Amino acid sequence: MASVQQLLQEALNLPGDSARRDAEILLCHTLGKPRSWLYTWPETEPSPEQQSTYRELLAQRRCGQPIAYLIGRREFWSLSLAVDEHTLIPRPETETLVEWALTLPLPGDAAVLDLGTGSGAIALALASERPGWRLLAADCSEQAVAMATANAGRLGLNNVRCLVSDWLGAFAGARFDLLVSNPPYIEQNDPHLQCGDLRFEPSTALVAGPDGLSDLRLLAGQAAAHLKPGGWLLLEHGYQQGEAVCELLCAAGFSRVATRCDLNGHPRISGGCLHADG
Repeated sequence: MASVQQLLQEALNLPGDSARRDAEILLCHTLGKPRSWLYTWPETEPSPEQQSTYRELLAQRRCGQPIAYLIGRREFWSLSLAVDEHTLIPRPETETLVEWALTLPLPGDAAVLDLGTGSGAIALALASERPGWRLLAADCSEQAVAMATANAGRLGLNNVRCLVSDWLGAFAGARFDLLVSNPPYIEQNDPHLQCGDLRFEPSTALVAGPDGLSDLRLLAGQAAAHLKPGGWLLLEHGYQQGEAVCELLCAAGFSRVATRCDLNGHPRISGGCLHADG
């Protein structure tokens, strides 16, 4: 039998630069305890079943499995979201999009569409901050829509409806105050696809053609037909794609086009407003 302290020491060879933190997360998940408990009771010996479960999780992590998939959840915008292999793992840089959206001069009952919602991260974050907004969260994956729906229900966010749609395909004739999306934007031959968590995430949520701009180009080109006059489009993209995305937005007739940086100073979100005479 091993103590909590000894079990954590077994994980020092985990991949990545946060082995200790990852081990704590996996052990807390196994024991159903907060991280503070590990430091309060380091000499406690978990049951044989718990130790076995924890070591199985360590083995999967050593093979590269993302922590979020191993424990089935990820924190985003103070929300605990269920995730699995059918959904992209929400990342902190996407919170920049949420922050920007919340500063826009939208009506109190704004109609908002989140395209490629995955676990529902963007839509649910906005819904939690703006209960008067009417949000639709769409994804082409039925499994992702089921996950987003479950997350919305568990969080009690009743102003979000999730549905299956291939981008804007299900919204003919509909117009919104705001369109948001974190679409695929990685080039199909990008070597990063063979690194870290990306190896395990759904490729359909990551890869967008030879230049990584296929879906961004589609959304920029089609968004105006689905926005009310004065409506906004916000798009997440790769840190080297800001200039290209802004050019797409300008070509599509958007004004006030700009790019915002994430907390690491990388340009990651670009957006614009549809002219009132749109």
